[in-house]
Order: sequence, then structure tokens, then C-alpha cells
Amino acid sequence: MTSPDKHLGGREYLAIPGPSVMPEPVLQAMHRAAPNIYAGEIVDIAASIVPDLKRVARTEAHVAMYIGNGHAAWEAALANTVGEGDTVLVPATGRFAHGWADMAEGLGVQTRILDFGKRAPWDMERMAEALRADTGHEIKAVLAVHVDTSTSIRNDVAALRALLDEVGHPALLMADCIASLGCDRFEMDAWGVDVMVAGCQKGLMVPPGMAFVFFNDKADAVRRAMPRVSRYWDWSPRANPDEFFMYWNGTAPTHHLYGLRTALDMIHTEGMEAIWTRHERLARAIWAACDAWGAEGPLELNVAAPARRSCAVTALRLEAPHATALRDWTEAHLGLTLGIGLGMAPPGDPAWHGFFRLGHMGHVNGHMIMGLLGGIEAGLTALGVPHGRDALGTAAAEIARV
Repeated sequence: MTSPDKHLGGREYLAIPGPSVMPEPVLQAMHRAAPNIYAGEIVDIAASIVPDLKRVARTEAHVAMYIGNGHAAWEAALANTVGEGDTVLVPATGRFAHGWADMAEGLGVQTRILDFGKRAPWDMERMAEALRADTGHEIKAVLAVHVDTSTSIRNDVAALRALLDEVGHPALLMADCIASLGCDRFEMDAWGVDVMVAGCQKGLMVPPGMAFVFFNDKADAVRRAMPRVSRYWDWSPRANPDEFFMYWNGTAPTHHLYGLRTALDMIHTEGMEAIWTRHERLARAIWAACDAWGAEGPLELNVAAPARRSCAVTALRLEAPHATALRDWTEAHLGLTLGIGLGMAPPGDPAWHGFFRLGHMGHVNGHMIMGLLGGIEAGLTALGVPHGRDALGTAAAEIARV
């Protein structure tokens, strides 16, 4: 085969870790004329979304909605809780923890980064040492990434809350669930999280454009004590609007609201427990296939311990330049787009071509995962990359464990 054939027939498949696959009902709900933004059904839809977002986050606390991406949620959370000269602690297990820290530094916040590398979760002993050393309680918040999309490490947020309580540290526990919400189990209230940030384009299955900050009364008390919060980022009017426009400090993201309303209906029809179980089963199938391929070849899961792997995204290592070659082949010949390896090697470094990621979040099921894995096996075979046998059989066995 000498020419790309992905456009000859069938649908393309985007297997990157966000934006995720958008359900047809969500896209259909958004395909409509613009509504009146001052009265009518859009006002009712917005009000109905708030309690259903809280159900996904497993919280009775507050939620503020923003027009923006995950980075917007990062800044909104910071703007309401820490000021210039304050200090935050950032346990880093990948690129996105460093990104949140960089956002804080841009606001004049001092960051203390504990870097645990790209393959291991938080070390609670090191965390305890850092918190105990802060006898003056200079650390105002801990910026904790639940699932770092770059490395696919899933950190233990509940254990971090237990540690904060054990050492008696008053810092806010802030969780980034941009990759994990609606995919990996997350319990905001039960786990004692004070602030949680998320976006709409992954587990919530809506095109990018909406960001969310969930916050409890403890965090809101910190907000009220702030000397100043910008009118735009202030979560108070967004969470408790006197008028409809205050949800977004202006014009509503109308079509995203239609899509999100439909997505939330789909989520709650299936049920959060069932969604977590589905994602875990499909993730196990992917891990089983990868283990089989790696038994006789260079492919390797980035995270060794299954308990610390995300059920929404899987980061993989495949000796350079094989990962880029595989991505190029599957996209050109199958219409299958695999995710790039993000933050695993510096840009321009040849090692960058040895990493890739799989997104398996939101609107995914067994046959989609089997197609994804079949495409990867075809690519490995076509490129002559050594790999073990019966990967698809082992994956099918995991999916069969309903």
C-alpha cells in the first residue's frame, strides 16, 4: 500500500485523551439555531445543569461555570483562594501539575513543587515531611492533580486529605479532575476535597469550551476573606446568580448548554457507579493487550502498578521512533488517531518519538476499544515492530468479564 486510504470509507476514530468522542445525541442537541439568551428554555436548562454536575462530582457543595478550558478552571480556582505572595504546594507526577504551578506563578503565587517524576505517584512520606516542615502554615493550598493526562498516573486524593488531617495542616486541598471526572472514581465530599476543577471535553463528552470549579464552604470562606477577586473570575455570583447572565459574567455558552444537558442525561441514565465500572473494564482490556505486546517487544505501559493507572488515559512507551511511526501509520491507513506523548521528552529531542497515549474516556464501549487495539496491532505488524501474540484475545477476555 503506497497511499493513505483513511478517507475511502467508514468513520475516523479519535483515540486521544480529550477531546473525547462526542455522542451523536450531544452533537444533535447542539445543532440548532441560537436561542434567546434572556428568557425561555435556556434559563431553565442552565438551572437544571447545576445539580446534575454536582451529582457527577459527588458533592453537595457549590459549582461555578466558566466559558473556557481546563486552564481557565485552574486560574479561576487560584484567583478565588490565593493571592500574590501566598504559597502553594504542588506534588507533580507529570506535565499538568507543572502547568497548574506555572499558572499560579503567573499570578504572583509562590510554588513549592515536589516532583515525583513521570512514572510514580505521590510519595506520602515526602508529602508529610513537606507539610510538617511548614510550621508557620505558609502553604495556603495543595494543588493536587488526580489524573495527570500526560503520564496517566492516578493519584490517591483521599490519602492526601487523610495526611493533611493527620499533620493538622489547614491548607485547602484542590484537585484537578480535568481528565478523571466521569471516568475514574472521584468522591469530592467523601474524600474531603475543598476545590475541584474540571472541563467539559473529556468524561462529560461535550466539545471544549466550558470549565467548572466546585468548591465547599471552607474554600468559600477563604474567598470571602480575599481582599480582591477579579469580576470575571469571582465564583460567588456564578454559583449564586441573581440574574441569568451572572452564571457566566455575560453571554451564556448556549450551544454547549444544550450539549451538556444531553450529556448529563446520558450519564445519569447509566449511573456513576456503572460508568466507573465500564471505564475500569475497558482499561483492563487495554492494559492486558499492552502487556501481551510488550512480552516480546519494546512496548511498555508507563505506569507499572495497575492501582495507580488511570481508567481514562493510558500512556505508553515504544522505543523512538516507533511511537511516532505507529501514530502516523494508523492515522494514514486506518483513520485512527492516537495521542502524542506529551511532556515525556523535550521538543526536538529524538526521544520524543518514543511515546504515545490512548484516550478511553467518556463515550466508549467494548467494540470501540477492540477496534482501537486491532488498529494498533495492525500498525505494529505493518511497521515490523516486535510484539507479543494474542493481545486481542487477552483484551477480549477482559471485556467478557461483565
